[in-house]
Amino acid sequence: DSLQERPNFVLMMVDDLGIGDLGCYGNTSLTPNIDRLAQEGVKLTQHIAAASLCTPGRAAFLTGRYPIRSVFLFTAASGGLPRREVTFAKIAKQRGYETALIKWHLGLNCGSSQDHCHHPHAHGFSFFFGVPLTNLRDCQPGHGTVFQIHKYLPYGTMGAVLLSAAALHLSGAWRLRRGLLLGLPVLVLVLAGMTAGFVWTVPYLNCVLFRDGSIVEQPFRSENLTQRMTREAVAFMERNSARPFLLFFSFLQVHTAMFASAAFKGSSRHSVYGDAVHEVDWSVQILQTLGRLGLREKTLVYLSSDQGAHLEEEVHGGSNGVYKGKSTNWEGGIRVPGILSWTGTIPAGGEISEPVSNMDLFPTVVRLSGASVPQDTSVWKAFFFTPNFYPEGKAACFHTHVCFCTPDYVTYHDPPLLFDLSKDPSESRPLTADTEPAFWAVLAAMEEAADSHRRSVQPVESQFSADKLMWKPWLQPCCSTFRQLCRCQ
Repeated sequence: DSLQERPNFVLMMVDDLGIGDLGCYGNTSLTPNIDRLAQEGVKLTQHIAAASLCTPGRAAFLTGRYPIRSVFLFTAASGGLPRREVTFAKIAKQRGYETALIKWHLGLNCGSSQDHCHHPHAHGFSFFFGVPLTNLRDCQPGHGTVFQIHKYLPYGTMGAVLLSAAALHLSGAWRLRRGLLLGLPVLVLVLAGMTAGFVWTVPYLNCVLFRDGSIVEQPFRSENLTQRMTREAVAFMERNSARPFLLFFSFLQVHTAMFASAAFKGSSRHSVYGDAVHEVDWSVQILQTLGRLGLREKTLVYLSSDQGAHLEEEVHGGSNGVYKGKSTNWEGGIRVPGILSWTGTIPAGGEISEPVSNMDLFPTVVRLSGASVPQDTSVWKAFFFTPNFYPEGKAACFHTHVCFCTPDYVTYHDPPLLFDLSKDPSESRPLTADTEPAFWAVLAAMEEAADSHRRSVQPVESQFSADKLMWKPWLQPCCSTFRQLCRCQ
């Protein structure tokens, strides 16, 4: 086929949007643009995110490969999506497409603050406007910090004092130099002050807005950021209307900390969360640009979320419907909205209940081909361990803001929990050998598949080691000087 006959792609990914947040999925929120998109195309009711956390889910979406489960908290960390990974943007660019990305959260630099080894430009995107990290709570004045220092600093300080005093006492050093003991509280206060000061500088160091390889704002202003991102997306489509393009519009909203532009504050019945959903819906008007340019019938449009609603961190709203959890492998963490529309190619008003992964977008974009799914089959899902929700009876981990996967925070199941999602999508009725004749056979097949997958995985350098995740001053992007806290507007 010729270059001009290939379709455009507009892929929209909202951050932390729950499957129960949209009008077309049963919410009372007004989301007319998104609801219209669902009416004009097909709605996926069992659309599965590749991971329940931002960074791994986005990596899997771009590459079509299974992810690891961790995230980046510093712009100046050296981890990121390795350059050798093949994204659908790289392939599209090789095929003659113009490519653009809004937002990122997959790393920035490796060895210096300017090498941009993990930058979107290194992964097939010709144009980039957005933030290399995400919308941390620290980026919004008055929303506190993602590091929860107020919870742990007093205990850490007290522990450091007691341990240091005990070490001095046991070694006898305090008898020789009592000044050491007297100076210990001063040292602890200095260390505590440095820690608090570092957290105070997080907005200036982590909340950075880029256009391509240059810093636009540091820290970024969120008041009208979604509107500015929307204008950039529209301008990109207008510049490239005469040739195929791929636009990946990844929203900062509705990730905590919550924000909405002035025009949307108080516009919903669901507090600031609903206001943010309204603004996202307004932004979906970029599809009107496709109509104005005469490109609606030449463009595949996709809208989804990177994972389920984050219920723990700021309880303003967010709905995962009947599904449990976020940041976990319960359905509430991974079952997300999914809408596909392609006027004249995808029939309008459709609904697909078969399991579809957002990793399926990779082969779809690359090959534009589909597959038939067997009908009337059970969809099995097994849990070898599950997170310990807190408080008991809730479907989230409110005490830690995210659910951890380390042994102290999970319950192991032997035999594993088994659910039939086609009959029990809320995962409320685990099957047993008494209720499901194929119980042991299904678990055996799953354990064999999991073991085969583990054996097939080739070890690679971890992008989430302590060395890769720690903040490194020499990798910090800075549009002024450290004395000015890297501020520029």
